[in-house]
Formats: sequence, structure tokens, C-alpha cells
Amino acid sequence: MKTQSLSSRLTYGRAIPLERIVSAIGDRAQTNTQHYGKRPYGVGLLVAGVDETGPHLFEFQPSGMTQEMVACAIGARSQMARTYLERNLDAFADCGREELVKHGLLALKESLAQDKELTVENCSVGVVGVRAEGAKVSNVLAAAGGKLYAILFTNSIQQAIEGFKLFDGQDVKQWVDLVAEGAETEEAMEVDS
Repeated sequence: MKTQSLSSRLTYGRAIPLERIVSAIGDRAQTNTQHYGKRPYGVGLLVAGVDETGPHLFEFQPSGMTQEMVACAIGARSQMARTYLERNLDAFADCGREELVKHGLLALKESLAQDKELTVENCSVGVVGVRAEGAKVSNVLAAAGGKLYAILFTNSIQQAIEGFKLFDGQDVKQWVDLVAEGAETEEAMEVDS
């Protein structure tokens, strides 16, 4: 991807569209499924980025199939996170950065085993998107235990691209505490019912 991006910038004087890069990766992975003796790729990816047309999120499957998504979760136990994302999909369009991070962590929390809790030790948050005055950050990803689980996407005004930033350890404490407080409130509400 890096080589293709640099080549496009040198040749055409602009960045390559993200969709073209992801399609090229998918095409390369798909050719392995057509030849005898070659094994398909054994990994799925979520590719989030921003190009001239705005923010994008793509799911790459080992078969070479790629799809642009609005919200997605992959990895072990990701079905619970996908269910959460589907149920709250309409709310993402009006969310700012903090709300998107909260939704990502709530989806991540849904996918954890019952005896596990979301903590700063098992959680990381990555942010990439478009930043403009009064605009929202576009893509947020959450990971736990070394596995990527959820990325959220919302439309935003295209002004300046915010580079990828990883929040890890104590940097995510404020968000993890916010999610934990929300869970305690929900549990208290269920008991009162």
C-alpha cells in the first residue's frame, strides 16, 4: 500500500483513492484462490482511511472480497459487537469523536467473555479522520487483547486530514471509565424495573 501510494503521488501529484488500494489488495489475494497449490490468505483486515472523497472503512476477507462498510467488527466473538453496531447504526451519523469512541468501546465490551472486563490493559483506541472546526472525527477503531474488533464511521466535512493516532494504556482510561459508568447505570436501571 505504501509503495502504491508513493507511486501515485509521484506520477499524478495526488494521493491514490483508498478504494483503489483496497481493491488491489483484494485482487492479489483472490488470484491465490484460482491456482492449484496456492493457499488463500488467512487473515481478514479492516482498512480505515481518508482520501479526497472523504473517510472510508473497508472490510477485507481472506478470499479477496472487499466491501465498504459503515460499521464493522471482525475477530473472535465479533458477532455480539456486530449486533451492537447494527442496533445503534442510526446514531453514528450525529456522533462526535467522544461518542464514536464510546460506541466502539461498548461494542467491544459486548464481545468480551463474561468473566472479562474492559480495562486499560486490554484495550487500545485508534483514531483517523477529517478534522474541521465543528466537525467530527470520522473513523474510530477499538482493539482488545491484540485483536481488532470494531471501527465506526460517520460523515464529516472534509477540511484537514487528521493522521492516525493510537491511544493506549492510560490514554484510554477516560473512555474506559466512561463506558464502565454507563454499564453501572444500565445495571442499576434493570434492577429497579
